[in-house]
Amino acid sequence: MAKRALWQALIRDFLQKYIPVDSIVLDIGGGYCEFINQISAASKCLIDLNPDAQTFANPDVSVFRLNILDKGQYERIPHHHFDRIFVSNFFEHLKDQDELFEVLRFCYLKLKPGGSLLVIQPNYKYSYKEYYDFIDHYLPITHLSLSEALKALNFKIDEVIPRFLPFSTKGRPASVWMLRLYLKVPFLWNFFGGQMFLKASKPK
Repeated sequence: MAKRALWQALIRDFLQKYIPVDSIVLDIGGGYCEFINQISAASKCLIDLNPDAQTFANPDVSVFRLNILDKGQYERIPHHHFDRIFVSNFFEHLKDQDELFEVLRFCYLKLKPGGSLLVIQPNYKYSYKEYYDFIDHYLPITHLSLSEALKALNFKIDEVIPRFLPFSTKGRPASVWMLRLYLKVPFLWNFFGGQMFLKASKPK
């Protein structure tokens, strides 16, 4: 419940402004549905391999259990369909650069022309001391390397915040009021931010 409330504050005070309420939105790897359940959008979809994702999803969320690294499953999701794709704390779990490029290609293919990819992601440049404290972290990514990969796939980089949220839940503001205050004082991000925020768009 506490984590859900923190996501609610993050959406209300930051993320929702990037997502028009008439958007078609896809959340990749958001298995507990804290984001997709609470974002305001016309149509909401989730991709996750976790079989329990359907249990967590609200009735208005379409859940697809598929492996986006398997091109044979691509057709289960329509091409050029989404206005926004959201990815949070996912890329670091990929095994190598090839997998990262495969996921980014998937995003490019599924976005409408003019659609945007929104990423919240640990930034190795500012979290290298703690990055591998998690056994399932494989791929080190910085805001610079992610931007380079996106540009190579014809994405346009619209906005980069190299230091945004703290690296882990242990380092994040522990209450809703603290998080809301943190989000309103970007000066603090320069001291505590270990995760990046990035917005990239598919050309029209």
